[in-house]
Amino acid sequence: MENIEREKIKKQAFDSALKAFRADEVPVGAVIFDSKTGEIIACNHNQTEQKKDVLAHAEMLAIHSASKKLGRKFLDGYSMYVTLEPCVMCAGAISWARLDAVYYGASDHKTGAIRQGAKVFTRSQTHHKPKSRLFSSQECSKIMTQFFRAKRLSKKV
Repeated sequence: MENIEREKIKKQAFDSALKAFRADEVPVGAVIFDSKTGEIIACNHNQTEQKKDVLAHAEMLAIHSASKKLGRKFLDGYSMYVTLEPCVMCAGAISWARLDAVYYGASDHKTGAIRQGAKVFTRSQTHHKPKSRLFSSQECSKIMTQFFRAKRLSKKV
């Protein structure tokens, strides 16, 4: 897959995070794409507040959409770009869905579960261990900082 395709996918993930930000959701966007061609299969953003559902993380919604679109539960041959390091729930779902790889734009030192905390993909109990890599995006880190700074300020009023 060419770098132009990767940049397009990263931009789509970030645009989805912006959509979440504007909806007062934690600004996370996720895109699932064909690992070889770069064709985008599914894209989503956090919707836990809107749906009143703790499972409505961007990654979970994107996996659900991709599985429905492709008509299958396993997503081998596909990968994910996500703007924030997945939590334990999402890392588990990524593993169960058998995605080839997950690339994330910002580390999550509080609830991340790939290189932080639980390190889900390093556990012997994890059957499928997708490749994972931080692509370190200042945009992704900045939007998270802005979102939570605004939340802290609004609570002080």
